[in-house]
Amino acid sequence: MMSDPPHITERWQFWIDRGGTFTDIVARRPDGSLVTQKLLSEDPGHYDDAALTGIRDLLGVPRGRAIPAERIAEVRMGTTLATNALLERKGEPTALFITRGFRDQLKIGYQNRPRLFDRHIVLPEPLYGAVYEVSERVSGSGSTIWRSNRRGRFW
Repeated sequence: MMSDPPHITERWQFWIDRGGTFTDIVARRPDGSLVTQKLLSEDPGHYDDAALTGIRDLLGVPRGRAIPAERIAEVRMGTTLATNALLERKGEPTALFITRGFRDQLKIGYQNRPRLFDRHIVLPEPLYGAVYEVSERVSGSGSTIWRSNRRGRFW
């Protein structure tokens, strides 16, 4: 008896990208085939949440009914909303928190320029309004990974 290929599962898999204008959904059906759907990210006259609406539509679940979690293997979701807001300089002002001694790191960058010998270099405005230097890094569990002293030396 042959087993199913490893990508075949008895449940759906969803990969969702929620952007400022559209929400794109790629889903793998239980038989392994792929299906896509594109919805307006915001359409208050028709739905409250584009991602949930897309999942509901692909599963064939009527609106107002619970999505059966047992039919779903995974949902992975990313968004470009915050990135777009930052790049377009919309929304609240932002700050950069960076390791002590690296305050100018993003300003300096890599020094790669398309016109290397230009004497007047126009740099884009930074995406942040304030810079705060921090003297230590903390892991996700809350323990200190390392500290720096006032001179930028680490221990």
